[in-house]
Amino acid sequence: MFVDQVKINVRGGKGGDGVTSFRRQPYEPKGPPEGGDGGGGGDVLVVADHQLATLVDFHFRPHRKAGNGANGSGDLRHGARGDDEVLAVPVGTVVTDAETGEVIADLLVDGQEVVVAAGGRGGRGNAAFRTRQRRAPRFHEFGAAGEERWVTLELKLVADVALVGFPNGGKSSLISRLSAAKPKIADYPFTTLQPNLGVVTADDLDFVVADVPGLIEGAAEGRGLGHEFLRHVERAGALVHVLDCASGYAAADDDHPTRRYEQRNPAEDLEVVLAELRAYESDLVDRPAIVWLNKVDADPDMAALIRPELEEAGWEVLSGSAVTGEGVEALRWRLADLVRQARAERRDPDHPQPTARPVLRPRQQRSGPDFSVVKVGLGGGEVGWRVVGDRIERWVTQLDLGNVDAVAYLQGRLQRAGVEAALAEAGAQPGEDVEIAGTVFTFKPEEWDVADDADLDAGWDDDEEVDVTVPDGPVEIDVPAADDPPADDDPGSRRP
Repeated sequence: MFVDQVKINVRGGKGGDGVTSFRRQPYEPKGPPEGGDGGGGGDVLVVADHQLATLVDFHFRPHRKAGNGANGSGDLRHGARGDDEVLAVPVGTVVTDAETGEVIADLLVDGQEVVVAAGGRGGRGNAAFRTRQRRAPRFHEFGAAGEERWVTLELKLVADVALVGFPNGGKSSLISRLSAAKPKIADYPFTTLQPNLGVVTADDLDFVVADVPGLIEGAAEGRGLGHEFLRHVERAGALVHVLDCASGYAAADDDHPTRRYEQRNPAEDLEVVLAELRAYESDLVDRPAIVWLNKVDADPDMAALIRPELEEAGWEVLSGSAVTGEGVEALRWRLADLVRQARAERRDPDHPQPTARPVLRPRQQRSGPDFSVVKVGLGGGEVGWRVVGDRIERWVTQLDLGNVDAVAYLQGRLQRAGVEAALAEAGAQPGEDVEIAGTVFTFKPEEWDVADDADLDAGWDDDEEVDVTVPDGPVEIDVPAADDPPADDDPGSRRP
C-alpha cells in the first residue's frame, strides 16, 4: 500500500514533577531542602530514512506521543528524562503544520531530523528555590505539559529523472527496461496506481528514475490520478515526455473491441501534459527535458510523421520501443548527460535549487513583553481581564496555588515580569478579576520587594536575566560588646 500524504497528531511528553523534601538525619533534625527536579518530557522527532518508501505506518497509527519525564525525589535526585518518539519517514518528506500551513522542515538527506513536538520541562524541586531570604521553601513546581499539534507529512519522491505522459503510454515498460524495477504492466489505462522508482546505471553514474502515474487533461485540478502524484515531479531535475505512437493500434488478430483505444495525436498529448505541469508549478516546464516516442515497433509511420513537427518546435526527440528494447540504450546515455547537467546546475550557488527547500527556524528573541492583556466582559456590566502568554501561563500551571509560599513566589515573579504594571496601564482597577491559564485572581496592586526573590532563577531559568551585585569592600560583621560574657569555647576567655 502506497501512502504519500497523512495527517498525524504528535504530543511531547509531560515533564516530571519536582518534590518538596528536607534533610532529616541525626543531629540535623531541620536540615536544608533537598527536593530534586523532575525530568524533562521526551520530544517527538521526524527522521528521514532512505530505507522507507511510504507513509503507510502513519495511516494506521496517526497519534504519536513521547514518554513522560520521571518525578524528582529527595537527596537532590533528579528524575529521568522521558523517551523520545522517533518517527521514521522516507527521504523527501515535507513536514507542515496542519493548522497554519507553515513548512516545518523538508527532509532531503538520509538521517536529517526535526523536532515537531517538544517535551515539557521538568518541575523544580524545593532545593532550587532556596535563597538567603528563603531558607526553607515548602513548595515545588509541577512538570509542564508537552507541545501538541497536528502536522501533515507529504512525501515528494527524490528522483533525478521523471517519466511523464498520458496513461498507457509505456512508462512502466520503459522503467523496467532501464532499471531493475518491476512495476505492474498491462494493456489498459491507469495500470500504474503509485509512483515507481528505478536506479539506472550509465558507466560510472547512478541515478534514479521515477515513473509518475498517467496524467490527463485537468490533472492539476484533481482529475484522474495526476493530482495525487504531480507532487512527485517537483524534485526531478530532468523530465522525459513519453508519447504513445500506437494509441490507436490493435493487432490484426485482436478481436477485443475494448482494446481499440481512440486515436490521439502525440503532439497534442504533449501540449496537454505541458499545460498541466505549468498549472501545477510553472517552473516545471523550464527544466531539462526530452521527448521519447514510444512503441515505434507498433506504428513506425506515426513516429516518422510526428518527429519533424516536434523537432521544429525545439524539442530533442528520441524514439524506440520499451518492449523490443530498440533505442533504449541511446536513451540511457542521453539521460545520464541530462542528470549531469541538472546536478551541475544545482551546485551553482546562483541556482534556485528547485528540489531543495531549506527551512531555517531561528530561535526567537524577545524584545519586549511576551504576554498580552485582554479585557473581557463578565456580564451585568462587570469586566475582567485575561493575561495571555505561554511563559506566564506556564508559571501558573506549574505551581500549587493552594500553597501559600508558592502563591507568594508567583506574585513576586509576575510583578517582576511586568504583569502588574501592564494590567494597571490597561485600566484594571483593584478588586477586578484577572484570569491566567484558567485560574482567576483578584487584582490587588502593591509594592513588592523584588530584591527578596532576585536570585531565585539564577542558573536555572533562561527566561529571566538576574543581576547579582557583589560588594567590593569588606563585609561588616557584628562584634560582641566588651561587657558581653565570652563564649565557653572562646580562647580569649582562658586566664593564664
